[in-house]
This record gives sequence, C-alpha cells and structure tokens, in this order.
Amino acid sequence: MIKTPQKNVQTLKYVSLITLTLQNALVGLSMRHAQTRPGDKFQPSTAVVMTEVVKCIICLILVLIEEGSLRKFINALNNTIVKQPIDTLKMQQLISDHHSSTSAITQNRLLGFSSVLGACFLSGFAGIYFEKILKDSDISVWMRNVQLSMLSVPFGIITCFLNNGDVISEKGFFYGYDLFICYLVLLQAGGGLVVALVVKYADNILKGFATSMAIIISCIASVYLFNFELTFLFVFGASLVICSIFMYGYQPKDNSNDRHLLMGKV
Repeated sequence: MIKTPQKNVQTLKYVSLITLTLQNALVGLSMRHAQTRPGDKFQPSTAVVMTEVVKCIICLILVLIEEGSLRKFINALNNTIVKQPIDTLKMQQLISDHHSSTSAITQNRLLGFSSVLGACFLSGFAGIYFEKILKDSDISVWMRNVQLSMLSVPFGIITCFLNNGDVISEKGFFYGYDLFICYLVLLQAGGGLVVALVVKYADNILKGFATSMAIIISCIASVYLFNFELTFLFVFGASLVICSIFMYGYQPKDNSNDRHLLMGKV
C-alpha cells in the first residue's frame, strides 16, 4: 500500500471538506429549483439510481487509470469483487441503513420525531462503519465505491418500481429529464465521491459538520433566491452548529512546557 505524504493528506482533507460543503449547499439549492420550476416533474427515485450508475462509471474509469492497464484492471475487479463476495456484501449493510433512514413516512409528530431520530442513529452507524471499512483495508476509495454502487443500483431500481412503478410504466424512466436534471445527477455523483474522500482522509464527524454548514449556507441563500424566512429555531440551530465546529477544532494551549521551565527555575 502506497502511503500518502502527511502534508498531501492534510491538503486533501481540507480541500475535500470545503468541496463537500459547497457541493451539498449547491445540491440543496439545485434540488429546490428542480422541484419548484414549471414543466414536467422527474421522479427523484430515478435520479438516485442514475447518480449511482454515473458514480460507478466514474470510479471504474479511476480504477482503470489507477491500475495502468486493462489486464490489471480486470484482475483487480476479479480479486476484489468476484473472489471476495463476503467483503463486497459488507457494503450491503451501508445500503440497508441508508434506505431504512430515508424511507420512513411521517403521519404525526410523534411518529415523525421517532423516524428522524431513528434515521440519525442509522445514518451515524452507516457513516462510522463506512469509515472503518475505508481506513482498515488496502482497497482504494474508488474500488470501494464500485462495490457500493454495484449493490445500491439494484436496491435503487427496486425502490423506484415499488414507490413510483405506475408513473414509470406510464411515462418512462427518464420522464422529466433535461440538461438541468443531468447536471443535478452529475453533481450528486461527484458529491458521493467527495464524501468517500472526506471519510477516508478526515473522519465521519467532520463530514457531519460539512453537511450541517452546507444546510446553513443553502438556507441563507434561499432567503434571497426563494424568499425563505429565517426563524428563531433555525438561527438557534445554526449557532449550535457553528459553536460545535469551533469546539471540535479548538486545541487549548499546552502549558506543560511552561510549567517545566518554571519548576526548573525554582
């Protein structure tokens, strides 16, 4: 396994964090525009599937470049995916947690709060598990994304037809797609790759901070773009996020050296 120099790791860490924050904010604003603009409405479930397909294609290309030749590329896929089915199936846990955390239907406040709370726990577990898988193995980030996409695409297709089967059968899988939706799919696919880099070179907690900051940025931008009205709860929550980021990154001054010098003088 080739070790990345520490300086390059730190640079990649902060670049990926900033990129993830901006990408998440842009996705939120773009999704809002896609759902409120006039014209034919696409099915979000189909966009999720296409995002995974695009992400898988991009990662396959990156693995090919990483391996350097078609023969090594095929051998890498065979050794990592075909010959290690148990390792590939570990990624299924992440997909199951993700679908469980996003498929809850809220019918009242208590059920809604319980669903959100359960989604937080499942999302947190999936993030920590994904971080462990990325950092505890020699398999590259791109190959891990290939494994994830190969399992998530079938899950996504099944979800599409379970939730929107009638609409897809009547109007087609790509109904409502145009250049803007294609841009949105590419943007989300790129975000998935950035998430993997953040988890690999930073940690899951910083990924959560980046996502939270993106929500704040997109909400502030929505004030000017979509006439969003700020509330006290939003300002309070945004303040907590900013304070938590500061507290997590704050490193108190080490006074141990000063204490030793003082004792030496005595």
